[in-house]
Amino acid sequence: MSSECQGKDTWPELLGSQGTVAEATIERENSLVDAQIVLEGTIVTADFRCDRVRVWVNTDGIVTRVPRIG
Repeated sequence: MSSECQGKDTWPELLGSQGTVAEATIERENSLVDAQIVLEGTIVTADFRCDRVRVWVNTDGIVTRVPRIG
């Protein structure tokens, strides 16, 4: 876990799962974060936030990166 953020901070077990399932799982396992589904190739800000987890998905809605706080 990250020393600056509270609760679970990475979800490697969700790699390859459906994005909507990953989003719900993340928010259930760490109520301090807001999971956001993001399509691969989308431009996003580079700021670090302890209350955000980006769930990167492909066009089929499958998680393509390990979701992590940031």
